[in-house]
Parts: sequence; structure tokens; C-alpha cells
Amino acid sequence: MKLKNTLGIAIGSFVAATSFGALAQGQGAVEGELFYKKQYNDSVNHVEDGYNPGASIGYFITDDVSINFAYDKTNHTRSNDGTGHQKLQGDNFGLNAQYHFGTVGDALRPYVSGGVAHKSMTNVEADGHSGRDKSTFLTAGAGVKWYITDNLFARAGVEADYKLDNGRWDYAPTVGLGVNFGGSGGKVAPAPVPAPAPIAEPEPEAPIAEVVKVELDVKFDFDKAVVKSQYLPDIKNVAQFMQQYPATSTTVNGYTDSVGTDAYNLKLSQRRADSVRQALVQQGVSAGRVDAVGHGKADPVATNATDEGRALNRRVEAVVQAQSN
Repeated sequence: MKLKNTLGIAIGSFVAATSFGALAQGQGAVEGELFYKKQYNDSVNHVEDGYNPGASIGYFITDDVSINFAYDKTNHTRSNDGTGHQKLQGDNFGLNAQYHFGTVGDALRPYVSGGVAHKSMTNVEADGHSGRDKSTFLTAGAGVKWYITDNLFARAGVEADYKLDNGRWDYAPTVGLGVNFGGSGGKVAPAPVPAPAPIAEPEPEAPIAEVVKVELDVKFDFDKAVVKSQYLPDIKNVAQFMQQYPATSTTVNGYTDSVGTDAYNLKLSQRRADSVRQALVQQGVSAGRVDAVGHGKADPVATNATDEGRALNRRVEAVVQAQSN
């Protein structure tokens, strides 16, 4: 009954956490996890292996690096080798850092970890001891996280603990289920699009029409061609400008970052340009007044050597100019 209640609370928490659209992965995210591991107690004598339940909470200081605090309970463990089959109890506390490979939003993110742990376990009385054995360990691990949704993940990995007291190792294959919330989602805030403004011309002797223009800059997620809702007001603004000046037309130009082949990026940039063109048409602009051209990874506006730079290069740009009477 106790196990059923725990599972019910855990599953309910996961469902509730994944129902909030504001939750996300990436820098600033918090990850909470319940895990279960097979504990091979090789660093102590006359002790059987056990199955340890535990929990951890972590914080992402970057999109890839998290700091985690973990606790697990020594469970299903007894003494052996003629020591009376004594039931042993223990508590394990650990602090570690995890480095995640891949990119925020990937379904699978392998990781490696390292840190320090403090463990205490009931001494085997038949060995002439009482109380608890308290020891410090260095820890290392590796595994993979599967992000079932943006906020719900499963984990499988293996951990190795090096006991500083005697130079012996413990091992623990581990599985876990967790939630991830509150991060940036790996996104870089887009540069603001300037509002339409007239360009001042020198005061002529005779009246000369002024040139006015609007610019559009829409950013995209990695390997995506869907216009995000945050850019719809900017697209609507450009559409209203073109309706105010019915003689205008424009070309929307799509671009990608440097990840991937030239041929794939050319098609992806075209899909991005087509998405913005379709959004303008849906706002009332005649389809014949808007062209869409994909340029692939040409003409980057920032370096492709960093995540931030690549995010700025995944874009669609357009300029509309008109003469104001």
C-alpha cells in the first residue's frame, strides 16, 4: 500500500507539472526526479547488494550543465557470509554536476556526471562493530535522459562510487522518472522589430514624397519552420502597412544556421520563408505581392560557433518600402 501511494503521488505530480505551458528546459530550469537503483555494496564486507529508492533535485546553470542534490535510502540489504543475516539500514546524500550532450529540445540527451557523496550504513554486529559506518565517496556516472515531453523525462544510467576510506568501489545501475520546469527553453530573445517610422528627407523647394518602410525579423527554433505566436503581432503590423500602401510588394528571405547539409538547409530556409509568406497572406495581403526565397545558411548575421549566434541566424527577414504623399 505504501508503494502504491508513493507511485500515485509521483504520477499525479508529473501530470500536473507537464500541464503548465510556461515550463521549459534549458538554463534556469529545475529538474526533480524519483529514481530506483540496484546497489552493489562492494566497498564493505559481509553485506548483500540492495535496491535503493531515492529522489534528486537539480538546477541548470547553463543549457547543458546542472547541479544536483540526491538522496537515497539503503533498502533490502542484509549481512551475509555467516553474520546472522542482520538487516542493515543506511542513508546516502550526494552532490554532483551533470553535463548533457546534444541540444535543448532533443528527445534523447546523454549525460556524464561527477561529484561527492556521504553515506552511512549500519555496521555488521557479527564483525564486532555497532553503530554506523560513515564514509565519503567520490562519484562518477553516465547515462541518457529521454524527454517524453518538454517537461517529463525518463532516465537510465549507471553510477560508480569510490570510497576514500579504503579505495574500493560501489556500483549502481539506475532508472528514474522526473519533471523539468522553469527554464529558458534554449531560446535567445529576438532582437526587437522597429515600428514603422518615416525617414526624414532634406527639405526640398518643391514637395517631395517621403520614403517610409517597415522591417520584419522572425526567429525560428532549431530544425523548425513554424512561425511562433510571439511574432504574429509583427507580421500583422507589416500586413497593415502593405494594405495602407497597396502598390507595395516584398520578398521574404529565409535563412538557417550552419548545422546540417547545404541541401537540407536550403529546403528548410524555403519552408521558413513560405511560412512567413503564408502568415502575411492570412492577414489580408494578396499572394501576388509577396515572394518567398530560401537562402540556406548563407549571409549569417552572427557567428555559428555558439548557440546564441546560431539562434540569431535561424531567421526570416523582409523589408517593405513606400512613398508617403
